[in-house]
This record gives sequence, structure tokens and C-alpha cells, in this order.
Amino acid sequence: MTAPFRTYLDLTNTILRELNEVELTSGSFASGAKGIQKLVKDNINRAYFDICNAEDKWSFLAVGDPADNYYGNVSIETASGTRWYNFKSGTSNITTVYSIIDFDNITLTEEGVSGKTAPHEIRKLYPVTLEYWNKHFAISEAVDKSGTQAYGIPERIIRSPKNDKFGLSPIPNGVFKVYFFAYNQPTELDAATDTIVFPKQYTTVLLARARYYMHQFKDNISQSQLADAEYKKGLRTMREQLIEPFPDSMTDDRTFVV
Repeated sequence: MTAPFRTYLDLTNTILRELNEVELTSGSFASGAKGIQKLVKDNINRAYFDICNAEDKWSFLAVGDPADNYYGNVSIETASGTRWYNFKSGTSNITTVYSIIDFDNITLTEEGVSGKTAPHEIRKLYPVTLEYWNKHFAISEAVDKSGTQAYGIPERIIRSPKNDKFGLSPIPNGVFKVYFFAYNQPTELDAATDTIVFPKQYTTVLLARARYYMHQFKDNISQSQLADAEYKKGLRTMREQLIEPFPDSMTDDRTFVV
């Protein structure tokens, strides 16, 4: 049974064979690559990132499956009186946070919170820009915090300028769980055994993109155009098979006989 993924070494050697260049081994891959071999390695990663950047919500970059009964694969627990929370625990800068957050589908609930019993508070949080929040809610909520400390059940969610934290408005008056869908940043291929995050059947798309860059380097315009066309066709197939929306209606053309 073959492995479901192609390794960095496999992908690099595929392009090297096409160019009639010397292939790399697992031993020479890290430090023995020279000239055209290093360029092919660079272009494999370049092609890999091109595919990952082509869509915001590739299924293979999703953090995980939906949790519990809510729309989200990540949950963050709030604390009473605290507005701002990290999207990803332990993150320190933009290079380590999630790549994409689905702000259109964020749910706040008391279900699953220790000590809370049914019926639970459950509501959708509506995203607002930091500018809109500053204009309409910031002052009144600041007065509440500094004066009566009258917090509330959050209704809105705002994003920090660095995109590494989210804020809740009003400030939570208790403990809640916030569910959202998050997508990981792709990891650059480095070791010979590193694998791509999507199924093997789509490696032809990555190879077409890498081939495009190599033909550009060699000033072979006609071949680069062919590779570009192959890449775009393959990318359309990936979109259709991996992220096309589920149909919102179904038809039945069977004939009923009374």
C-alpha cells in the first residue's frame, strides 16, 4: 500500500528527472544540494505555498473537525471581566497564529462550562471592526469597567490590529466558551521526509507550478505557459473537490405512479 503523501525528496527528484539533472538522495538532500538542485527545492516550497495561498479555507488546513454541537474546531474559555483573548494559546506573534479565522460563524455558549446547568445561554457573535467598536461602544464600556464594573453577555467580537487576539463586547460577565473555525498556516518543507498536507492525487498540481517556475528560469516561455495552464486547471479541480459548498437543495426526478 502506497503512502498517501509525497515527500519533499520525492517531489524534488521528480522535477530533477524531468530536467535531466542529478537526483538527490536522503543523505545528500540537506547539505549536498547545489545549483539547480537547490533551486528546485526552493521552487517546490514556492509552489506549495502558492497552492495554500490560493484559497482562504482549504479543508486540509483546517485545525480539526467541529467540536461538540457547535460550528467550530477551536474553543476558547473566557474569564469574567477580561476582554481580550489569544486566538491560539502560547502564541507570541503573527507568524505563529492561525492563518485564517472564520469570523462569520462564531458561537458563544455556557454549555460545557463547569458549574453551568441548562438552559444555557447560546448566541452568535457578530464581527465588528475595531473602528466601529471604538465609535459606538468603547467609551460606554470603559465607563462601565472603571465605574460600576457592570459587564454583560458578549454580543460582538472584534479583532486586534495584530490579528493575534480577539476582543468581546460587552466584556464578559462570567465564563463562556467561544467556538470558531480556524485554519493553520502551512509549514515550509525542510527535511527530505517532510510531506505535503494535501492528498497525493493533487501533487500533480504542485509539480505543475514548480515546473512553471523552472521553465521561467530557463527562459522557456512556451513550456512555462503550458505548465501554468496545467496548474490552473488542477487548482480548479482542487477547489471543486475540496471546498465547493454543499448543495442547498436536492431534486428527485423519479416518476410517481398513482
